[in-house]
Amino acid sequence: MDRIRQDPNLEVCPDYASDAFAQTRALLENDQVDQEQAIQILRNIWEASNNAAKARWQVQREEDRRRQEDHRLRNEEEQADRERLQVEEVEAALKEDRKKNKFKYTPIIEDLAVPNEPTVIPSSYATRKLDKGEYVELWYFTNAGLEEAKTKSTIEDDAMIMSTLPDGSTAWVAAASSRNAKVVIEDRDLSFEDFCQACPRFITAMETAGWPAERIKMMALFWRNLQIHEYRSETDPLSQKTLLVYQAEQRKRWHIAVKSTAGVYNLSLINKILLERTKTKVYWDDRKIKDNERDYKNRNQAIVSI
Repeated sequence: MDRIRQDPNLEVCPDYASDAFAQTRALLENDQVDQEQAIQILRNIWEASNNAAKARWQVQREEDRRRQEDHRLRNEEEQADRERLQVEEVEAALKEDRKKNKFKYTPIIEDLAVPNEPTVIPSSYATRKLDKGEYVELWYFTNAGLEEAKTKSTIEDDAMIMSTLPDGSTAWVAAASSRNAKVVIEDRDLSFEDFCQACPRFITAMETAGWPAERIKMMALFWRNLQIHEYRSETDPLSQKTLLVYQAEQRKRWHIAVKSTAGVYNLSLINKILLERTKTKVYWDDRKIKDNERDYKNRNQAIVSI
């Protein structure tokens, strides 16, 4: 149906008694219908048509109102979606920034004054490893490791430096992802004093890196159980060496197991069988070194006597 352009409520019935409608009246006039009746018939026809137009006009206005309301609601919903999307994008960017630059958002403790001792800050390499939940040597948290970190603290983490790869080739890598392998001491070769010194610092670093509380607790119990083990108080230096080697090997294996389908076991439960095997291996490794030193010394003495 065609759209009504003008409000029929504003229309006025024509003057059908005027000369302008004389011919129209004449068409209706006959023996039964006089002029006055013809005028009334025309008025009735116009009023019926006008009433029908008024009804269509009202329906048209309701439809227009509904369309406008629907359009307004769609615009409001689209605007709300745009605003929600903007908020989500800002929140996602903030979350990513917090994750990437978490130290920028470390809350300030208002009542905490400047500490007497400086904060322990490990190397960027060790920090990145911990942030990923990966294995990292305890050496980075010994006095020597922290001192090494100070010498590298002047280099930006994102700076590119030349590094020697495992295959002997060189490549440009990010400073934070590189380490000086020549100075890093493997866990098995640490002194027991350095081992005990590094553990609490390592635990603090895990907390800072956001490790799950259950894993931090497990690591703390693992190291505590080794430090209070009966081997610790034995006079034989190989007993303490056994604990260090066991710690080094089992912690590495645990990190490998984490990425496997075998499931994550409780590292803090010391495996007595593996510990005894480790002690035997440490004994024979030490025996082999001493035998080689003795043989080398005897050969030199034989050469000198000749």
